[in-house]
Amino acid sequence: MTNARATTINGVPKLVVDLLRRRGLSDDETLRFVYPDYARDLHDPFLMSGMREAVARVVQAAAAGERVVVYGDYDIDGMTASAIMIEGLAAQGITATSYIPDRFEEGYGINLAALEQLAAEGVTLVVSVDCGITSVAEAAWAREHGLDVIITDHHNPPPQLPEAVAVVNPKQPGDEYPFKDLCGAGVAFKLVQALQTTTGQPAAGQEKWLLDLVALGTVCDVVNLVDENRTLVSYGLKVLRQTRRPGLVALAHVAGVQVETLSSYHLGYVLGPRMNAAGRLEHASKALELLQTNDAARAIEIATELDTLNLRRRDEQGEAFEAASLMAEARPEDLVLVLADSNWSHGIVGIVASKLVEAYHKPTLVAQIMGETTKGSARSVGSFNMVEALRANSHLLTKFGGHFFAAGYTLPTENIAALRAGLADYFVATGASADRPAEITPDLEIDGLGELTWTTYEALGLLEPHGAGNPAPVLAINRVELDRPGGVGKDRQHLRTGLRDQFGVQLGAIGFGLASQKTYTSGDRVRVCGRLDVNEYLGKKSLQVIITSIENE
Repeated sequence: MTNARATTINGVPKLVVDLLRRRGLSDDETLRFVYPDYARDLHDPFLMSGMREAVARVVQAAAAGERVVVYGDYDIDGMTASAIMIEGLAAQGITATSYIPDRFEEGYGINLAALEQLAAEGVTLVVSVDCGITSVAEAAWAREHGLDVIITDHHNPPPQLPEAVAVVNPKQPGDEYPFKDLCGAGVAFKLVQALQTTTGQPAAGQEKWLLDLVALGTVCDVVNLVDENRTLVSYGLKVLRQTRRPGLVALAHVAGVQVETLSSYHLGYVLGPRMNAAGRLEHASKALELLQTNDAARAIEIATELDTLNLRRRDEQGEAFEAASLMAEARPEDLVLVLADSNWSHGIVGIVASKLVEAYHKPTLVAQIMGETTKGSARSVGSFNMVEALRANSHLLTKFGGHFFAAGYTLPTENIAALRAGLADYFVATGASADRPAEITPDLEIDGLGELTWTTYEALGLLEPHGAGNPAPVLAINRVELDRPGGVGKDRQHLRTGLRDQFGVQLGAIGFGLASQKTYTSGDRVRVCGRLDVNEYLGKKSLQVIITSIENE
C-alpha cells in the first residue's frame, strides 16, 4: 500500500476519505459516517408525529391491564417489528400477543375480519407495525366499535390518513422527523425509545438488545443504510454477534455461518431468505416464533424447517422464473410485462418479478391465477411509477398498494388483458422510460496488486455495513494478467483465476457466473472490477478479489 493511502485525515484512512468524497460526503460527514455513535446519531423519537399520543395510549393500557395485540406483516420487516414491539410492551408490563395475517387467505395489511375477531376476543388496543397506513376503512370500523388502533408504519401514506388513536409514520404530511427512511422495525424501535423516555422502562441501555432485530429488519427491507439506519445497523450487528436469541443462533447454524462473524451480507442473503420462506410458502408465524423462543431445542427445530422451506422456495421460484421467461420472450413488444399462471404461488411472484426486471429491464407484474381472482406483485424500473400506474388503472383492480418500484395488487382474472393494455397506455402517456442505469463507476483505481493489503482491507471495512445507499466499494484493477483461469461450481459457471500484475505480485480472484459468459486463458491482459474480500480455506485466510466485470486491455 502506498504511503499516500496509508495516511489518515482526522483519524480516517485517506483512501476512505477520498472514496467518500467521490460519493459526495464532506470530511466532517465522513467522520460521522465512518464512526457512527448511538448517543449522538439517533434522533428524538418525539419529533415523529403521533408519538406522544401513541405513548399516552400505551401507558393507559398498561395501567388498566388491557388486552393488547401487535398486528404485523408477514415479511421479515413485519416479523422483526412485531418482536420488537412485543418486547417493548413487555417492558411496560403489557403481555401483548401477535397477529400476523395469512398471505394466502387474508393478504397484506389490516383486514376487517381480523379486527372483528380481535374485538370479539376482548382486545381493546391494536398496535400495527409495518402496515396500517392505508387501512382507512378498517380504522373507521375499529373506532365505531370501541377498538383503539395505534398505527406504526413506514410506507407511503395515501391522501387520506386512517383515523386512529395515533398514526406514527415519518412519511406522513407535516411530520418533522429528520430521517424519513426508517423501516417498520425502525419505527417500532422509536416507539420503544419514546416509551423508555416516558416510563424509564426498559432500563437505560437495555433497549440495545433489540438492535439485532432492528438490523435484521432494516437490511432485509432494503432501506438506505445512511443516517440513522447506518447507526442502528452498525450497533445491531454488534448485538447480533452476541445475540441472546436462540433462534438466530440456530438459524445461523443451519445456514452454515458463525454468529460471531455475521455481516449485513449474511442478514440480506443468508438469514433473511430463510425467515421469509415461512410467509412465502406457509405462515410467517413460524419465523416469528423463531425470534421469540427461548428454547434452544425448539429453535433448532424451527430453523431446520425454515431451511427446508427455503430450498423448496428456491425450486418453485426457479420453475416459475423459467416459465415466465418463456412468456416474456413471446411478448417482445410489450412495454410492461403482465404475466400470470395458476401454477405460480403468489408467495414467490415478487421474487420472480424482480428477476424478470433484471433480465428484461421492463416494468413487470407477475401473478397467480386463483380461479376468478388473480393476485400478484409488481416491480418497476427506470422512471415508471408502478403504484401510480396501478392507481390510474384502479377501475380494473380489486385492491392495490405499494411504492414507486414495488407494489401488490388483486384483480378479477378476466381483467388481466385490460390491465396489460392500460399499463402500456400509461407508460406511453407519462413518457416513462426503462433506461438501463449507467455502468457503475469504480470507487478506486488500482495500478498494482501490492496496494491490496490487509491494511487496505481493514480500512475499507470502516465503510460497512453495506447495503442500499452504501454499496460495497468497487475497485478497478488495471493492467493485470489472468493466471490459470477456469470454471468451478455447478456447471462450472463461476470463474476462478489468479491475478498477476507487472511487478509479479499475485492475488486470487473469483467471478460468479463469469465463466459461462466467455472463455479466458492464461496471460490475458485485462482490467478487472470488483471488491476486496477474504477467502478462508482449511483454516487459512487470504485476500481475494470478487470480480464483477472483466475488460480486455
